[in-house]
Amino acid sequence: MKRICLLFLTLCLLLCGCGKRNDEQRFRAFSAALAERDTLGFTAELCAKYPDKNVRMTLRFSLQGELQRVTVLKPDIIAGIGAAVRAGETQLEYDDVILDTGPLDAYGLSPLSALPILVDALRGGFPASCWEEDGLTVMSLIRDDRYTVEVWFDADMTPLHAELLSAGAVTVVCDINDWS
Repeated sequence: MKRICLLFLTLCLLLCGCGKRNDEQRFRAFSAALAERDTLGFTAELCAKYPDKNVRMTLRFSLQGELQRVTVLKPDIIAGIGAAVRAGETQLEYDDVILDTGPLDAYGLSPLSALPILVDALRGGFPASCWEEDGLTVMSLIRDDRYTVEVWFDADMTPLHAELLSAGAVTVVCDINDWS
């Protein structure tokens, strides 16, 4: 009887491992295809978690070649303000208006720089772990030694939700819409 139980447990562990590898392979295929794309667009309902407050924004991300653009859609008072991020540059360029949101972490993370970090992690982050949650595949991606990004994918590997962690703490949470 002990042998049957041991055999059953071993089989269960092997099957669980196969599912994880399959999800990781699906993510790697998604990531490689995304890295090859010259265009990308999506909207994010974002919540930036500062030590003393939470700031909610709706942002539009677009990629055209090497230019990544983030535009504020809401709140209405700052709608239209945007930032451009070019490959190899870490500074944001603001269009005619400077919007000081203050840094979320010691590395200068801001709500407008969070989406380029998310896309960078999706295009080349290391899949550290994956699991299933509420029927969605969740990937924990290590972008670099500063940021980890956890992304919830639907069955078609479309990102639906993401959390950006800095120094082990969730600093940005976003719901992703209109992925194209």
